[in-house]
Amino acid sequence: MADEANISESELARQQKINDWLPITSARNAKWWYSAFHNVTAMVGAGVLSLPYALSQLGWGPGIVILILSWIITLYTLWQMVEMHEMVPGKRFDRYHELGQQAFGPKLGLWIVVPQQVVVEVGVCIVYMVTGGKSLKKVHDVLCPSCKDIRTIFWIMIFASCHFVLSHLPNFNSMSVVSLAAAVMSLSYSTIAWAASLHKGRSPDVDYSYRAKTNGGAALNFFVGLGEVAFAYAGHNVVLEIQATIPSTPEKPSKGPMWKGVIVAYIIVAICYFPVAIAGFYVYGNTVDENILISLEKPAWLIAAANLFVVVHVIGSYQIYAMGVFDMIETFLVKKMNLPPSFILRFVTRTTYVAVTMVVAMAIPFFSGLLAFFGGFAFAPTTYFLPCIMWLAIYKPRPFTLSWFANWICIILGVTLMILAPIGALRNIVKKAKTYEFFS
Repeated sequence: MADEANISESELARQQKINDWLPITSARNAKWWYSAFHNVTAMVGAGVLSLPYALSQLGWGPGIVILILSWIITLYTLWQMVEMHEMVPGKRFDRYHELGQQAFGPKLGLWIVVPQQVVVEVGVCIVYMVTGGKSLKKVHDVLCPSCKDIRTIFWIMIFASCHFVLSHLPNFNSMSVVSLAAAVMSLSYSTIAWAASLHKGRSPDVDYSYRAKTNGGAALNFFVGLGEVAFAYAGHNVVLEIQATIPSTPEKPSKGPMWKGVIVAYIIVAICYFPVAIAGFYVYGNTVDENILISLEKPAWLIAAANLFVVVHVIGSYQIYAMGVFDMIETFLVKKMNLPPSFILRFVTRTTYVAVTMVVAMAIPFFSGLLAFFGGFAFAPTTYFLPCIMWLAIYKPRPFTLSWFANWICIILGVTLMILAPIGALRNIVKKAKTYEFFS
């Protein structure tokens, strides 16, 4: 019996040592404002710049309703995740898949959550590689129009170079300065986008009708717009991982400071999203570009500054999403493969990951078009309705109560979104397939 006790004690000590090394559980001393800017950095992607374009496909009425509904639903599902983080006394669900295992069982929970999380997190990292490279190129082209043209793949390599350094920050807390800078930049370029649009003023012949002149075309464009709004709100994949960094005691659970941070983050999200979407569509109507900064051709210095802000922001966003992937890989290597936690292990895995995402971004610069299709099957569930299904499975609210209705409404809307958004994205892929070139 003594031997068994010693074995279990040594195993517990080993597990504790591993947890103290893994990126998500190594530091639990974050303040509430860390969660605010981590959530802003995770959610407000460069996708905010495509919201006026999304609104032009959805139309004024449906577009505004869908923007507001998405804000409310995703805030509700985020609240559910914050509440479920410590629903079992003495236990914390530090990762999305751990919550999935509690709701659906040890094996099924993994199979439901992990593939979707991987698609979202790895996919977003690749898209941000492309976005960062293209934004750097835009800065160069705007400031030096007579200079020799440099191909996008070289700009992607330049953008990736900083990640070979930043990816070795051990955990979320150590990258709080990067995340804060990214959150400030997202607010900055969003403000430039809507303020410069309003300053330019509405043109007299602005047209707010649907772009497509056939009912079928308008319907498919509507689906594309739905997908773009859905992806703009997709930040839930790293919520539990962010909450895991906040200290917690029975008297002061982590959900208090986390929820405070989430509220601040969602106010900033609203300040970023609604003015950009409404002002951009109001000024340009259905001629607005997929990226509002392209529509704003002048002044050159302001467009260059906005694109530089985008670069800084996607540097932070890449790191937030990559940290979740690093934790998955490192957990697998030290817990399943029994490799000892070490600097070399971390250096090799993280450097390899950055290199792989860089090469894929260089090879497939049109990856964002593909992600809109594949991501539609993962973004909508993890953000819009998977937390609701987990809530129903774990708390089992009585049928026809307010909680039961709220969850089922979110599930129905989320599943509709999951079905319709990829249809629109597939149509876009078919339309643009001729322009797709590898290593272009």
